Amino acid sequence: MKNDLNDLATFATVAEERSFTRAAARLGMSQSAISHSMRALEKRLGLQLLARTTRSVSPTATGTALLRNLNPALERIELSLAEVRKQKESPAGRIRLVIPRTATYLVLLPKLAHFARTYPEITLEVTSSNDPVDLVAHQYDAGIQIGEYIQRDMIAVRVTKDMRLAVVGSPEYFKSHKIPRTPRDLKDHACIGFRFSTGIYRWEFEKARKALTVNPQGPVTFDDPDHVIQAVLNGVGIGTAMEQSIAKMISDGHLIQVLKDWCPTFPGYFLYYPSRRNQPAALAALINTLKLPQ
Repeated sequence: MKNDLNDLATFATVAEERSFTRAAARLGMSQSAISHSMRALEKRLGLQLLARTTRSVSPTATGTALLRNLNPALERIELSLAEVRKQKESPAGRIRLVIPRTATYLVLLPKLAHFARTYPEITLEVTSSNDPVDLVAHQYDAGIQIGEYIQRDMIAVRVTKDMRLAVVGSPEYFKSHKIPRTPRDLKDHACIGFRFSTGIYRWEFEKARKALTVNPQGPVTFDDPDHVIQAVLNGVGIGTAMEQSIAKMISDGHLIQVLKDWCPTFPGYFLYYPSRRNQPAALAALINTLKLPQ
């Protein structure tokens, strides 16, 4: 198939130039290589495509019929290749991005309007997923995820400052429940769970080099962080969220943060992708827009 395509493109050039010499110069090939290519193509097809004399070359009737379909097809291929090259040289085309919902609010949406205005020829196709995703297997160009969940063979670029998990309840809830002082106190509380596809997230705590893990026990478990917080606001129980995503609710008094001294910071979200080689300009533009300033 590859040889056929190369030989057909050579045939079209010879037919257009009506000369092996001019075709060879245009293609950067030797005349003998051109001649060998044409003989091989005609042999595979079992048909003569070019009439040759000592002075001229011209397509046969069969060659002329082939060219009627071949030339438009080659033009379409060249246009397609030009579009691909354009993606390497200028920010254009589609980027498939997979990102947790919380990171969409914290990382992408605040910069999306600027990105869209600056790079109008780029289209982002965004999929929400809280789970770590194999980019190559699912044909994503890039993803955003907590650093510890990213595969080690990925290139990772930091897109947030250090973050912290917040444990929160509503003022209404704490009217009838004591505020927990240590993670062990959570056994006496309704804890709203958060579920990955691989299982329920276990609440991890650390203080003075002492680590504790709590399996949340309560009336409901969600796979959407927004639902967790809405349930907390409604007084269902205690839940967890990224501190940055609910900072205003905490400062406004709609949520009460507890166990803060047991919740250490961690590196936060990273944009990750498979390789630096032949990176499309559109992906480079997205990285430069979202990456954390040095």
